[in-house]
Amino acid sequence: MRPVRRAVPSVLFACLLLAGCSSVQLGTSTSSGGSSVAAGAPGQGEGKSIAVGAGPQKHYTVQKQPPAGSCKYRYEHGEPLEDPACTPGAISPAVTQANLASTICRKGGYTSGVRPSAYVTGKEKKLNAASYGFTGRMADAEYDHLISLQLGGDPNDPRNLWVEPADPGHRKGAGVNNKKDPVETKLHTAVCKGQVTLAAAQKAIVTDWTTALSSLHLG
Repeated sequence: MRPVRRAVPSVLFACLLLAGCSSVQLGTSTSSGGSSVAAGAPGQGEGKSIAVGAGPQKHYTVQKQPPAGSCKYRYEHGEPLEDPACTPGAISPAVTQANLASTICRKGGYTSGVRPSAYVTGKEKKLNAASYGFTGRMADAEYDHLISLQLGGDPNDPRNLWVEPADPGHRKGAGVNNKKDPVETKLHTAVCKGQVTLAAAQKAIVTDWTTALSSLHLG
């Protein structure tokens, strides 16, 4: 019986090692709970991953926002960036590297079919403005998807939405017009052309949208 008792711990140890080496495909969840993350989609900081949201819904509801005054803007190259603690980004499980042609890269567009209604986002925008302590003109600020819908961002996860102030020098009353949008479009084009992976584009935009293109050598 002694040899059997000695063999059991060895077998268990081997099983643990094998379990720790299991792989998860991009776009799948590493957890069954609400804190799921996408394997292979690094977020801000080494070793972190981007959260996976609920994905497109038939009926969106107003999402709870961070407490008032708990989020702080930061600025890089004179441009406003989100607070990573409040808005770390979240991706949609419906968009993966394998199905780009039928989702974000399909002809005829993708975003209009998954975007929440203005009724929902209008209420969320006011709540999120309080979260960030935004006191500017609401019409000049964009309720922005940190990871845009055209890059597979989650449509209504509060971790992926923030009130983005107007660019420095923006003419008051001129409406929403910021430099982040063209960056998102260029990244989308690069992903659909196969120049960069979806995960790389998502990582670049959550790290710092002002350097996203240069970090991926896209100019």
